Amino acid sequence: MNAFSPEETRTILRDLQQPAVFLDMTQNWPVRNWTAAHLSTCLGDRQTQFRLGRLKGSNAPLFETQCAYEDATLSQFLNWSQNQTGADIGHFSKYPRSDYWAYADYKYIAMMFEDQPELYEDVKWSEFGFSGRDGRESTLWIGTKGANTPCHQDSYGCNLVLQVQGRKRWHLFPPEDTSKLYPTRIPYEESSVFSQVDVLHPDLRRFPAFHSARVHSVTLEPGQVLFVPRHWWHYVESIDHITVSVNTWIELEEDDVARVSEAVTRAVVCALKSAPCEDNTDAWLNPTETGVTPHQENLQYLNLAVESCSQRLRQAQALDRKSHSRVKRDFRGQLRKSCTADRDAAALPFGPHLVPVCGAKEHKCVCVVDSGAGGDTPPMDHKCEAMTQSDCSDSSSENHVDQQRTGLTTNDLLECLVHPDVIARVTQLLLDTHANRR
Repeated sequence: MNAFSPEETRTILRDLQQPAVFLDMTQNWPVRNWTAAHLSTCLGDRQTQFRLGRLKGSNAPLFETQCAYEDATLSQFLNWSQNQTGADIGHFSKYPRSDYWAYADYKYIAMMFEDQPELYEDVKWSEFGFSGRDGRESTLWIGTKGANTPCHQDSYGCNLVLQVQGRKRWHLFPPEDTSKLYPTRIPYEESSVFSQVDVLHPDLRRFPAFHSARVHSVTLEPGQVLFVPRHWWHYVESIDHITVSVNTWIELEEDDVARVSEAVTRAVVCALKSAPCEDNTDAWLNPTETGVTPHQENLQYLNLAVESCSQRLRQAQALDRKSHSRVKRDFRGQLRKSCTADRDAAALPFGPHLVPVCGAKEHKCVCVVDSGAGGDTPPMDHKCEAMTQSDCSDSSSENHVDQQRTGLTTNDLLECLVHPDVIARVTQLLLDTHANRR
């Protein structure tokens, strides 16, 4: 029996304002058997694309545009990961296992197993209160030790992540620390804002504000589910030999304003990066994107997003007038939270089955939550590791790259134009302009 009913879990997720780990919710899920070896048997000779990066890097993020990509079977991947001599490792032969990690990430289960749809039902997100949601709406992530996802923020929605095999370490930062993460939209990916900081080895000379960023760290164990709230930054790394996890992206409430912001960002980035210029030769489009959309199409999407958002705002205002209540809403049309709501959220049933991902007030104290064996008390062990500024920044001359430039580039301009704070202001102005024209 699960720790919470679907209705209880949905309510908890709606009110959670910080990351949390569900400990006892997946005991009867068949997907728990989806180890890399089992998946290799299911997929047979079908190839999957893997992203590869060097294990030893610099104190700069390794974006997906900077990685190598190879197609291989899961059997070849496993042979390579185990350093099997004489075994078939396919294109992995070009990458010494001692120097590289590999990651099959963002793999949609509906596409991987389109000829085995019965496997979708192995994933039971309906037990989290999302009726009918299963593997069709989920992605699969299979990696070796060292495989990682660059620190980023999702523009809308939130995530539920089930750890199946091995362990992953998550480093999360609250939305309020966005400026300390030095956001960038290059490389560009719809709905993802990347950080310019290598959060494990930050260069504090270039990014001094990161020193005060508040990190929440957790090691996710097999069978546990991590909830990542809306707009929380996250960096993820595999810490075991082989890791497998299943992720689903959800929207607990419509976020039309975020869609307008994304439409504005896409229009600006595509227009400037498509312009003929000698510094526009970089790989600025993330591999997850299908291509550059023309400005006319981007403008049409912007108009649709603004109209949809404005319509929802008008409906919310009409509802307020009809009820004659003194409900306060922000410019997004969302209800302003009261002190009572905050108290209710704080009273969530944390306990032996739901562990809050605790964090440090400052980046210099990293608090890791390790989950132990079962019992009547929460399996939490807080381990605080003191970190100094010198620990975070590699000051050796051989690893430090001088980032000074003689002039401003297109990317410099974009970092300012599509900064989240700027886009938020432009979005509000566009919505106001649209409302005044009606």
